[in-house]
Amino acid sequence: MTLIKFPSALFASCGLFLANAVWAEPNFDRELLAKDAYWLKLGHYLPTLSQGYKSTVDSDKFFFADQGKTSPQAELDATIAALYNQDESVALISRCQYPARYTWLEQQLGNEAVLDCDELNTWREVLNPRGMTLVFPTAYMNNPSSMFGHTLLRIDAKDQTRHKELVAFAINFAAEPETQDNAALYALKGLAGSYPGRFTVMPYYRKVREYNDIESRDIWEYQLKFNEAEVNRVLLHLWEMQRAEFDYYFLDENCSYQLLALLELAREDLQLVKHFPLHAIPSDTVEVLNQNELLEKPNYRESFGTRLMHQANEIDPALFDAAKAAKNGDFPSSNDYDPQQRAAILEFAYEWLNFELYDQGLERDKTAKLLTQLLHQRSQIKSASPFSPVTMPDISPEKGHASARFGLGYQYSENQGRENLSSDNHSNRVTLDWRVAYHDLLDSQQGYIPGAQISFLDTQLSVDQNSNVRLERFYLIDAMALAPSNTLFDNTAWNIRTGFDRKPLRHKTAGRWFGQGGYGKAWGDADDLHLYTLLSAEISGGELTHYDAVIGSGVEAGLMYQASSNHRLGLQGQYLALFSGPAEQNSQMTASWHWGISRNVALRSQVRYQKWQAEDISANLTAFIYY
Repeated sequence: MTLIKFPSALFASCGLFLANAVWAEPNFDRELLAKDAYWLKLGHYLPTLSQGYKSTVDSDKFFFADQGKTSPQAELDATIAALYNQDESVALISRCQYPARYTWLEQQLGNEAVLDCDELNTWREVLNPRGMTLVFPTAYMNNPSSMFGHTLLRIDAKDQTRHKELVAFAINFAAEPETQDNAALYALKGLAGSYPGRFTVMPYYRKVREYNDIESRDIWEYQLKFNEAEVNRVLLHLWEMQRAEFDYYFLDENCSYQLLALLELAREDLQLVKHFPLHAIPSDTVEVLNQNELLEKPNYRESFGTRLMHQANEIDPALFDAAKAAKNGDFPSSNDYDPQQRAAILEFAYEWLNFELYDQGLERDKTAKLLTQLLHQRSQIKSASPFSPVTMPDISPEKGHASARFGLGYQYSENQGRENLSSDNHSNRVTLDWRVAYHDLLDSQQGYIPGAQISFLDTQLSVDQNSNVRLERFYLIDAMALAPSNTLFDNTAWNIRTGFDRKPLRHKTAGRWFGQGGYGKAWGDADDLHLYTLLSAEISGGELTHYDAVIGSGVEAGLMYQASSNHRLGLQGQYLALFSGPAEQNSQMTASWHWGISRNVALRSQVRYQKWQAEDISANLTAFIYY
């Protein structure tokens, strides 16, 4: 089926005929309706600090009134004037343009709305809606806009089965850049809301191909507990959204936030976006839907990469090279392998080549021919598949720890370079930690991508025994992707870290602003014993460097070990040679133990050695609450 787009000429043919009679505008209690929660949801209005309202919709053409963005009352008055206009053509166009508003207003009068709009009716017939499913592709570290994951909706048709899901339609909200920006600029402009965001409707298989196949992201599908009438309410408002454009913000007014705002229209009393006044992380929005008892048990759609790794772990190592040869056209002979071995070789070779088709962008015609040959060879073997199905993970994404984190801790440190009295060589401090989002290497890995870290606005304040408060750390972003290399994938590992921290001078610790990046390799199992090494470089400035720019380069490495489901150990360090300034090196070693007491409560202890101009040894114990 071809892609469905919202029509550009919306009202070329609407079949609603109004009686030729003197039209009397209905008598609404406008002051009451303008404050109604459902009307505010129809206009995407949020309260402001000045006790007014402001819509998150940023396109003027969405509103009837000139003050419609900031005045629910003015927009309601203008809407009633348009929907119940004495000019039949104006009323006709307006009702087909805003069917959700018209349906709601008719309900206030005790009437059932009559909508005989040809294009709207055709659109709804094609969708044939019965239900709706929330779709959550997991995080994708190589795309700044998808580092936290993504959510979209699938419209489930009345005749839909599990085998027909791919030909259903999907509702997606995304940023639509008008220029080709690089990843760094894309992230910065996304944080600032510089891209327009819009709703689109497209075949679901296109999104599965993008996420499952090309980007190799696992997909979780949660059927929503909406009846058919509630689904139709959502779709009527979605039709209205073709005139709406939003400023897209990666942290708050993003895909997940706007989908929640759309789903609120299903029920009068449903309030979802109020839970996200500052930021909306996709996994958190899924959990809010779960808390509102709107989600059925999820289905799991593993990616090409997940399925391929599963088979690589199950195949006999003696058959690995034969599968590698088979995907290049050298098929296994029945003289060398028994039927079960040949089946394993051919199936694994097919999955491997299919993955490379999308991952490496292989020539389609040539690769498709070889894939067909592999399938033909496999069809000649009357043997069941030697591979077991991929097992659904025990913890789905919404069951992992919450993304925001608060910590209260105690820190003891000793600066070895201080030359004043020994009693001043020690520093006992209470620490306050706060992180907007979302996960680090020591946090519980359940529900998250193993070996990936994204910490945003990670902040630590300290209070000493004299009640002096100071900023110890502020990381704007601290991201790491440490996918292990193995016989199947030659992955690269990388990190980027930028912000503020403190390093030891001879008489004190001093602050610096810095940016650091690294590139290297990781090995092992991210769910067990995991090692990584990165070549790293940084630039520092501030009080620590006497406000000069100091460049350093060297190596960063770490070892992470999952001792049990609740206990995670880490040993991380770096050595960077400094090329200017009085200090010769920036070195650090940290030993950590993280105890996940419950899903959203943890205890973490760390011992750290640092050297800049002087040496500093510190130990801290922190209790974390995730929310």
